[in-house]
Amino acid sequence: MTASAHDGRRTIVGMSGGVDSSVAALLLQRDGEDIAGLFMDNWADDGSGDCRAQDDRRDAVAVCGRLGIAIHFRDFSRQYWDGVFAHFIAEYAAGRTPNPDVLCNREVKFKHFLDAARELGAEGIATGHYARIARVGDRWRLLRAADHGKDQSYFLHQLGQAQLAATRFPLGELPKAQVRRIAAEAGLPTAAKKDSTGICFIGERDFREFLGRYLPARPGEIQDPRGEVLGEHPGVFYFTLGQREGLQLGGVRGREPAPWYVVGKDVARNVLYVDQGHDSPWLQSSRLLSEPAHWIAGSAPASRFDCTAQVRYRQQAEHCEVQVLDDGGLAVRFARQQRAVTPGQSLVLYDGDDCLGGAVIAATDAPLEAQRPESPTQAIRPPAEVPRRSAGQR
Repeated sequence: MTASAHDGRRTIVGMSGGVDSSVAALLLQRDGEDIAGLFMDNWADDGSGDCRAQDDRRDAVAVCGRLGIAIHFRDFSRQYWDGVFAHFIAEYAAGRTPNPDVLCNREVKFKHFLDAARELGAEGIATGHYARIARVGDRWRLLRAADHGKDQSYFLHQLGQAQLAATRFPLGELPKAQVRRIAAEAGLPTAAKKDSTGICFIGERDFREFLGRYLPARPGEIQDPRGEVLGEHPGVFYFTLGQREGLQLGGVRGREPAPWYVVGKDVARNVLYVDQGHDSPWLQSSRLLSEPAHWIAGSAPASRFDCTAQVRYRQQAEHCEVQVLDDGGLAVRFARQQRAVTPGQSLVLYDGDDCLGGAVIAATDAPLEAQRPESPTQAIRPPAEVPRRSAGQR
């Protein structure tokens, strides 16, 4: 590989201070590529939580020092606030459950970071994500990682052709255990570092306490699906469908001593609905409507097709039928009922290992949602006369 004509660096690696980005840089260096690192500050921490940003920055510097490569720093906290966090708060205020990792990848890591890398004279970027990129003809494809247990294509489904063309995922073919082994054998200081989990701007803080800074408590009734009042909640936006923790219901007179789960939210009436049983029928749905979809190839494979889909990370892909609606949204029918499909979360579509794209879930035919007068449930049923084909028939 030859160096970039600009400053000798062909690829800028996003250094997070974790083992994955560390090994991604190491592997590119071993392949003879000219690389440098870039550490992103995405959150202006107020000091009240455990965001680990300073520890991560120190580890990123140490790894780059070990590899003998330069490291750059960029503060994207304003862009993160505008492009990710403001949406995060607005969605919770509306009673939905957003996925900030999807937005962070689209708005920061593969937008502002890519722009910064090009300003540094790089031709492309690389990250420690577990996913693969392939080129077929003139199209770039996003594929699941070889290690399906670590696959992160779900969070990357909003990427487009230009972003994939400029991106490398060096870990896409490797299992996590081998990544740690490579790091240890190379003496990288992050070899045994614990993987980060959750959302950085919340860290180790209590989620409700953090969210309460931006959405003040608004107590209301906890009811069962038939309207019986069982207790009081601090705010419906603090809860998501299928949640068990934090309800503080305890034993309810006349009810079995079984756990309670959130099965619905009515933001307008400030009512939180609960039922007993992990697989309560009130949590089940088989159809959904989405907001306008993003397609990695630039367009849908067909107006109606069969594929598999995930409605949450690390869920087993489920067979479904997809119809593309006139507004770009999707009407999806699953082959079997799904538990706790949540508006605001991402629906991600696959054809085997090929990630087709996805969309934000807008509504489902779960019982409580379907009962509402304003429910769009009837629009979820695809017209039977529309011919259907598999996603692979392009």
